[in-house]
Parts: sequence; C-alpha cells; structure tokens
Amino acid sequence: MKAKIYFFLKSYFGFSQRESRGLLLVFPAIFLLYMIPSVYNKLLRHQNKNRYEHYIQKADSLIQAGWMPYEPVSFISEKNSEQDTVRKAGQYKKSRSPQFNKLDFTEADSVVLQIVPGIGQTMAGRVVKFRENIGGLYEKDQLLDVYGMTPEVLEKIFEYFDFKPGVANKLLINQLDASILAKHPYLTYGAAKVIVAYRDQHGPYSQAEDLLKIKIFNEEWLERLKPYLEF
Repeated sequence: MKAKIYFFLKSYFGFSQRESRGLLLVFPAIFLLYMIPSVYNKLLRHQNKNRYEHYIQKADSLIQAGWMPYEPVSFISEKNSEQDTVRKAGQYKKSRSPQFNKLDFTEADSVVLQIVPGIGQTMAGRVVKFRENIGGLYEKDQLLDVYGMTPEVLEKIFEYFDFKPGVANKLLINQLDASILAKHPYLTYGAAKVIVAYRDQHGPYSQAEDLLKIKIFNEEWLERLKPYLEF
C-alpha cells in the first residue's frame, strides 16, 4: 500500500521517497489539528448541557422546598423583542444642540467676531476698525468694503449677529479739518482737502447736495457718503 502511495506522489508531484514519507507523517498531524477544535466544542457543549440540567434540578428542588417563588418563563420571539426595543426607544428624544446668544453686530468685538467661520484675528480686527471709522452701517453690504471680505463670509456673519441699521457718529462737515475727515473710509485725503478748501472759499455747506458744486464729485459718490454728513 505504501509503495503505491509513494509511486503516486512521485509520478504526479515529483516527490522523492523521502519527501513522500515526510508528507505521510505530516498528514495525520494536520488532520489531528483540524479535529481538535471540533472535539473541544463538542465536549464543551456536553459539559454546558450537564451544568444546565444540574441547575434546573437544583432550581426545581428549591421551588418544591418553598425557597424560590415560581414564575413561568415567557419565551419572547426575536421579532417581538425588537419591537419592544423600538417602542422603548421612542420614549427618548435627542436634545436640541444649545445655541449661542445672538448679539447685536455693533456689540461684537474682534474676539467675539472670530466665532464666525472664515473670520480670523486679522479679519476681525479689520471689520471692527472699519465699523468704528465709518460710524455705523446702514446696509450689510457695506462690509464688502473691508479688505478680504467675501459675500460668503458676510452672509455667515449675520447668522451669528443681529443687524440693526444706524449711523451713530456723523461728520461735522462744516467744522472738521481735512486730516480728521480723511479718517472716514469713504473719504480720501485728497477729497477731504477739496471739501475744506471749497468751504473756506464759499462758506459753510447747508445740505449734502452742495458738495456736487465741486465738479469732481458725482451723485453716486454723494449717495454713499450722505448718511454720514451732518450740517
């Protein structure tokens, strides 16, 4: 029998007699390793079964002796168990995420402004400086005059802050000198010098439209500046 096996291994696989002998020795070991888990699980099941039967017998004896109240075991199907779980889960509601207090935009300093996605320390400083120099906003879009501001970030700002249009600080056009007028974001130093020079020559301005007497200025420029002028 062994000679036939050696011949088969040599003919089909090219094994030498020594290699064939080694292979035949390995096969039983492999088979044994394969069977060990199966035999172990079988022994374990048998042992657990014996323990369970012992537990049942002991429980019955305690019930008969009056040591344990008897309650019939109700078998619940997996489907019913899942339904009960869903029903119990329905009793709970996910709590709503807490929201931040929504401040007025005029109260937001350079630290608080950084809560807005897209606004860092530098941009927050620019926004606050612009808001202070201009004296207040009458439109949200005015923030687009801040260097680096985008419509997307502007929209996010007023998701976190309330906007109330209003100009708190106005320019006393008939009293301020050119250096102070030029601090306003809508006035260059050159425009401020012309305004003061014309005022010195022709007297105080009585209304915003008087600035159009200076030929370099136009209505579009005046409409933007007009809410900040006081006569």
